[in-house]
Amino acid sequence: MPMKTYFLTTEIIPFAETGLLAQYSKYVPLRLQELEHDIRLTAPKYGFISERKYILREVIRLREINSTFNHHDVKASAKSAFIPRTRVQVYFMEHDEWFQPLNPLLYKFKNGRPLHDNDDRFGFFGKIALEMLTNLFWSPDIIICNDWQSAFVPIIYKQHFESLDFYKDIKTVHIIHSLNDFSNISGETYEKLDVKLPKELTGEKVNSQAVAATFADMVIVLDTPETKLSNELPKQSGFKPIFESLEPKLKTLTLKEANEDNLLVLAEEIHELLQTLS
Repeated sequence: MPMKTYFLTTEIIPFAETGLLAQYSKYVPLRLQELEHDIRLTAPKYGFISERKYILREVIRLREINSTFNHHDVKASAKSAFIPRTRVQVYFMEHDEWFQPLNPLLYKFKNGRPLHDNDDRFGFFGKIALEMLTNLFWSPDIIICNDWQSAFVPIIYKQHFESLDFYKDIKTVHIIHSLNDFSNISGETYEKLDVKLPKELTGEKVNSQAVAATFADMVIVLDTPETKLSNELPKQSGFKPIFESLEPKLKTLTLKEANEDNLLVLAEEIHELLQTLS
């Protein structure tokens, strides 16, 4: 069955790549499009992405995307492009403060230390990604949120957007690609997003993927031969108090090897799971 699918990611080859997420974010949407998904991607526009090389085009209705963050009015914009040699459309979110200065490592300094403002940067990304839909005049059936970088979206959607007519009946799917310290988010970022955390997940540091899993309609864990995240998940401190409640919506898929063919097969498996939400 055709579906309108909104796919949020922070890296896509060839635009930006720090790991498997970038390769996944090319081939999974490509196959979903072949499976009759009206799929649109949103990713940050980092300063090192060449607008001329990748033919980024201005979209008039995306010149000013209005939102709020930390109780202040904020604006972002977006340009449109396609993944090279495909018809998979990407909306690149622009903001001088949050995305332009980043180096190709994206989430950390060259010395390996995590960027101190990752939490706010990707909280902002998630909020604006939802706001942008009204500028596009496009309401998806499914929002796919990939890993900790877009883990803010399910809670923001539930508490700020779900009750609005334009956004009604959208399903959120959170896909867990990793379990690491990047998922441990400052509780202050959730305050800046004006969302209320469940009492069992509050604290100075919060596992953002556990929060996403709590509010998403489906949670997909990606295993590989090297990383059995499905086995590690119940042991994670952030997941322990909620794991039992997650089990009815928790699914596990395995990527046998990181190559194009296997990612296309993975996309087909994701497609089958998405059909159960419609």
